[in-house]
Amino acid sequence: MNKPLAMGQINKEDIKQEVFDLYDDYAHNRLDRRAFVQKLSLYAVGGLTVPALMSFLMPDYPGNVEIKADDPNLKSEYIKYDSPKGGGSIKGLLSEPKDNKTKLGGIVVVHENRGLNPYIEDVARRAALAGFITLAPDALTPLGGYPGNDDAGREMQSKRDPKEMQEDFIAAYYYLKNHKDCNGKVGVVGFCFGGGIANMMAVRIPDLAAAVPFYGSQPAAEDVPKINAPLLLHYASLDTRITGGWPAYEAALKANGKKYQAYIYDNVNHGFHNNTTPRYDKAAADLAWGRTIDFFKEYLK
Repeated sequence: MNKPLAMGQINKEDIKQEVFDLYDDYAHNRLDRRAFVQKLSLYAVGGLTVPALMSFLMPDYPGNVEIKADDPNLKSEYIKYDSPKGGGSIKGLLSEPKDNKTKLGGIVVVHENRGLNPYIEDVARRAALAGFITLAPDALTPLGGYPGNDDAGREMQSKRDPKEMQEDFIAAYYYLKNHKDCNGKVGVVGFCFGGGIANMMAVRIPDLAAAVPFYGSQPAAEDVPKINAPLLLHYASLDTRITGGWPAYEAALKANGKKYQAYIYDNVNHGFHNNTTPRYDKAAADLAWGRTIDFFKEYLK
């Protein structure tokens, strides 16, 4: 009889792509937990158990923080800003280099579909350490804020009005633009749900200085003419759900003479930048993040 494998004994290379696709469906509310577990059981073979697979797929936040909250090179604190057309008073993590003497470009960092979790806070600190002032809002603030785990966070976020959430991130842009430490040039980077928000902000904010959607849903073709910001778009080749919409988006961008760069990273999944889950691909993540920082340095400095 095969001995059950513990989480740390599972190799990413041994997991079928269908398992990652199932997790994607679960993470985006296309499967409830019961259906996810039921379908996952089909792949619990050869010593793999369903609990081990579940643990393997779920994020490990404590073990994967790159920039700690108390990093001595940063000033990082939670603030509240007004979103009068959205959720009211919204909590966000505001970060910038410590003892900075010059005005900085601003970056709104938009979370996935589960609120301001530790991964997104970490990303916001990484961007700040690269020489920017960043604001990572928590769209779950009106419901009590990110609850401490992603499953509950997804459930909470699904209860918010999508249009009100859009207003929360647009308000974050104006908060940063008018901040005393900002030079007035503000861009946005978003992941998953946040990638779609980054595209939305490019449509709705005429003065947005730059937008970087990571595997984000695309705007309607009729909205593309409204985009003024240069775009840097990151997609995953295995993420057919989102990447499948790129050809039509690219055609609309070309037809309207928009400035953009786009990259499709081979053999990686949706969420490849998130270093807390097994969908993470270090080579693709590092390349995409390096391109992102260079892009912001070009347009926000």
